[in-house]
Amino acid sequence: MSIDELGIVLVTGVLQGSVYALVALGIVLVYRASGVFNFAQAEFGTTGLFAAFVAVEIWGWSYGWGVLFGLLAAVAMGLLTERLVIHPLRNASKVTLLVGTAGVALTAVGIQFWQNNEVPIRQMPKIVEGVAATPFGAAVTYQQLITFGVLCAVAVALAVFFRSPSGLAIQAAQQESTAAELVGISVRRVSMMTWGIAALLGGLAGVLAGPNTTFTAGFLTFGAGRALLPGLMAAVLAGMRSMPGAVIGGLVVGVVEQLGTLSAFEQVHGAKALVLFVFLLAVLLLRPQGLFVRRAAT
Repeated sequence: MSIDELGIVLVTGVLQGSVYALVALGIVLVYRASGVFNFAQAEFGTTGLFAAFVAVEIWGWSYGWGVLFGLLAAVAMGLLTERLVIHPLRNASKVTLLVGTAGVALTAVGIQFWQNNEVPIRQMPKIVEGVAATPFGAAVTYQQLITFGVLCAVAVALAVFFRSPSGLAIQAAQQESTAAELVGISVRRVSMMTWGIAALLGGLAGVLAGPNTTFTAGFLTFGAGRALLPGLMAAVLAGMRSMPGAVIGGLVVGVVEQLGTLSAFEQVHGAKALVLFVFLLAVLLLRPQGLFVRRAAT
């Protein structure tokens, strides 16, 4: 094991973790609002990616307009999920809400498979082609740098937003919805805003991760992108509530996952998943509240 090998793990892990962090941010945002894990978070991204691909490659739109269309499609899916699934089930159990979001994800995957009949394997063009740098011998593409840059911009934007009146309203409604309504905050509007932002984050993950490889139906859930489970792990590291923790957690998960590519694990089948699950198990045993949430006082 050399310094260069560890450097490659760090660089590759951080860049891959940028996608996980975007997914984790959406998961944490929805969990704070409704107390339920959103199984459809990754499918917001895949839906946005499919829509962007159709706009750019089939309809011939410019790349910028195509990506915007993809993000709008993701947001529309998030708002429809909130109106048609979450709101009608607002008084149901958390398990019912969980199943509801899983149903949304499966429906989206089914539609994608149906559309896949014409073009089973798709390739979204990169925003900028080429390799930007090769630190430690790892090829870092412009697309990966853009993804990391977008994550940084999103983190700053969310920090600013949650200090604005709308952001404070979301936090108030998440902490105590009844009291929020008494002071004039529309919990219904806040819920839609929360799901819309979460879907936008998922859409960003989709349109940024898609150009790195070919994609099919369910790309970010169980396809080549596979960001749902790592995103959930990152959210768990954040205690399912810390937004900064979700960003750091996504980067940490990316690096830990890449540890499985070290030469020390070359004889271990599925080493990346094994290392990641062992790490998560250790965290849950030692810090069940997450790495970025203080333990409640007793």
